[in-house]
Amino acid sequence: MENNDLDRILSGIWVYLAASPLLWLTVTLAVYLAGQRLFQWSGGRALFHPVALAIALLVLLLLLTGTPYAIYFSGAQFIHFLLGPATVALAIPLYSHWERVRRLFLPIVAGLLAGSLTAIFSAIGIAWLLDGSPRTLLSLAPKSVTTPVAMGIAEKIGGLPSVTAVLVILTGVVGAVAAPALLEGLRIRDDAVKGFAIGVAAHGIGTARAFQISSLAGAFAGLAIGLNALLTALLAPLIVRLLRLTP
Repeated sequence: MENNDLDRILSGIWVYLAASPLLWLTVTLAVYLAGQRLFQWSGGRALFHPVALAIALLVLLLLLTGTPYAIYFSGAQFIHFLLGPATVALAIPLYSHWERVRRLFLPIVAGLLAGSLTAIFSAIGIAWLLDGSPRTLLSLAPKSVTTPVAMGIAEKIGGLPSVTAVLVILTGVVGAVAAPALLEGLRIRDDAVKGFAIGVAAHGIGTARAFQISSLAGAFAGLAIGLNALLTALLAPLIVRLLRLTP
């Protein structure tokens, strides 16, 4: 068999597989499992976070195969659908630790307010120092909130939802990678504090990392996601008006 014939056969097989919605669902699961194995093999090093590795591998595969994101998403959208039930399921470990949540009500409120304000002002401030455009600043404001809420906030205040989505993912990956080591360096030993801080700063991706620390850390991270989304939705428009930012 000549090389040209082999190329045509392989090309035909790829075209057939690419048209199947199960292909990219299978690939997504496979690269995540590969990332999980590497994470375990590394001894839990933050740089080998499975979500970060899976994203990098998927981007590389899409670029190498020339696959548009729309085609990929048509196959992997079942995972997107499961985000809703998975988010609701975060209430289960939270319910298990409800007594701890009740006792820490005031520290939770104070930490939430400090974390939310810091996330918004630091993003806007750094972008402003780097001479970012007003629309860039507005797109950055909700970057520590889970993606659907962040995109809605960005659209409401005049930012670019597509830019916000990318920044949210980057924030989550960086937070999941850096936060555990940073918290250890600060000698923070309480898993509830670790989880809440990671959830406020790094939303869902950070919460996945928090559950690898402990169930308690994951429960508080899940609590932080919901509360921070609500507070940021209230604070971001007010801060934008206060700073007189217009797109």
